[in-house]
Amino acid sequence: MSDENVAGLADDLYDVIGLLRRRSRRLVGAPLPELALSGAQLELMRVVRRNPGITVAESARVLGLAANTVSTLVGQLLALEVLLRERDASDRRVARLDLTPSARAGLEQWRDRRAQATAVALEGLPADERARLAAALPTIARIAADLPVTPAVATTGPSDPALAPVGLHHDEHAAPHVDQHADDPAGGDRP
Repeated sequence: MSDENVAGLADDLYDVIGLLRRRSRRLVGAPLPELALSGAQLELMRVVRRNPGITVAESARVLGLAANTVSTLVGQLLALEVLLRERDASDRRVARLDLTPSARAGLEQWRDRRAQATAVALEGLPADERARLAAALPTIARIAADLPVTPAVATTGPSDPALAPVGLHHDEHAAPHVDQHADDPAGGDRP
């Protein structure tokens, strides 16, 4: 495949993912809309939902953000009473994060609404197309994992790191993972 075709494929991939996310967002709305959470706050909540007990440093690695940026987000979410921070029983220097029960329930209800809406569209596909889509998910996950955490060239993005697109931490020894229940409350075309 030529460089031009690869670039076109990349554009097409983002176009399709963006369309899916926008239509899903229009159909089921945002989780916890009463809080008007930022995209960065919701990204952190998603990470904590999937990894109860995660630390700030671990969250920063997953999100591709600086630890102090995640600490700021943690403070904001604690003030909104959607996040819990508890000291590790075996190492009091370590703080573990979890969602409040109501925040967890709100995110999970939103995820379930989105999954149900998307399942209707998937059920309309022929079985062979659903199988091809399922087979492509690990490749798409590998593409996302292989994207660099920091830009290779200077960008003109937001000056606040908490507003910057979220990168992914890639462990070269880990198998690609697709969270089929991954939430997308922040919307947009971010991976």
